[in-house]
Amino acid sequence: MNDIPETNYIKFLGTAGARIVVSKQLRASGGMWYSLQGFNVLVDPGPGCLVRCISSRPKMDPMKLDAIILTHRHLDHAADVNVMIEAMTEGGFKKCGILYTPEDALNEDPVVFNYVRSYISQIKIIKEGGRYQLSDTVSFETPIKHHHPSETYGINFFTSHGTISLIVDTRYFPELLKHYHGEVLIINVVRYTVDKDMKGSLYHLSIRDVKEIVTNLKPKVTILNHFGMTMIKAQPRIVAEQLSNETGLKLLLREME
Repeated sequence: MNDIPETNYIKFLGTAGARIVVSKQLRASGGMWYSLQGFNVLVDPGPGCLVRCISSRPKMDPMKLDAIILTHRHLDHAADVNVMIEAMTEGGFKKCGILYTPEDALNEDPVVFNYVRSYISQIKIIKEGGRYQLSDTVSFETPIKHHHPSETYGINFFTSHGTISLIVDTRYFPELLKHYHGEVLIINVVRYTVDKDMKGSLYHLSIRDVKEIVTNLKPKVTILNHFGMTMIKAQPRIVAEQLSNETGLKLLLREME
């Protein structure tokens, strides 16, 4: 990802993960805005996304969005999807944009309201092994279904400057190592450690899992994201520094989000 123009960036609109951190807003929970070679895509607009966009400096103008992606239907990832569709389409007066989403976010008990679906140009269902063209130079894939209570997919973004991988909520399973080889790797890590009695019922990654992933994949840069209470109590900056020292790899986090 060398020599990337300044117009290419990822804006973290919040790094909260899990119910308590989101409910108490110990960290913001607005998702991620990717600007890739002139294409603007919002990933997982959780609670407060619109407020975070407007209050960011510089401001992130929702009317400049080209697409929204939901990795899964849980509220910490999708609560603001309807208001962001309205904002992107100027209240429905400008039909534009594409929504990429798993099918279960649209069906029974949908998180995407029926009335806003007509505001956008197209809805595309993401599936395991799917590949989607965003622009002439940018595409993404959803390589494998994650182990999570709802239908959930990670993402590989492909640009002419390199690949950005996003591992979202999931229980660890070895097949993850086959699919996320981006030079930049973003990992949702809700848990610091996992108690033995929780191991079978927990559907999120821990720092131990992250260490296993990065030592095998060896990305140029790893960004930790989506922290639960145990991660916050462990102080994410210290955790990232320790993991960098242990692995010899570059790990970052969005400490102030």
